[in-house]
Amino acid sequence: MKQQLRLIRRLAMQTMYQVDVTGEEDAATLLEGVSESGLSDEERRAAIELALAAWGDHARADVVFTELAPDWPTHRQPPVDRAILRLAHHELVVGRVSSRVAINEAVELAKTFCSEESPAFVNALLDKAAKRIADGEPVEPLARSETPATAEAWLSDALHEEPKG
Repeated sequence: MKQQLRLIRRLAMQTMYQVDVTGEEDAATLLEGVSESGLSDEERRAAIELALAAWGDHARADVVFTELAPDWPTHRQPPVDRAILRLAHHELVVGRVSSRVAINEAVELAKTFCSEESPAFVNALLDKAAKRIADGEPVEPLARSETPATAEAWLSDALHEEPKG
């Protein structure tokens, strides 16, 4: 189960990275890697849903991380670091996993995909963000996809299903 969740996070982060770098939200382009991920339909659906939820909230995460690291605002961060931070921020805010787990998983992704300095940077920023959340900093409701049809198209394409409508 732990390995399954790790793979789902990895795929969600990679999807977020692709959207960030290419600006492309075309389902066929984005989900090419999802269909070849080796994950079950249920796992792919979970990864896409996680990516969509975290991407829908990325602007708020960017504000938080820019406040916490003003010398390294999100536009100056490497795209993979941004994807990892945004995903972990979403997990911290939603609270489905403990902050310790969210931070550790983000650091592990950074060790795999980022520069040598990134794991420490990711750890420090997420620790500060987790403390803010634990201290009761008000958190607005999560933003939802601006275009629900796009979210449904992503899921449908990933699983080769007809969109629900």
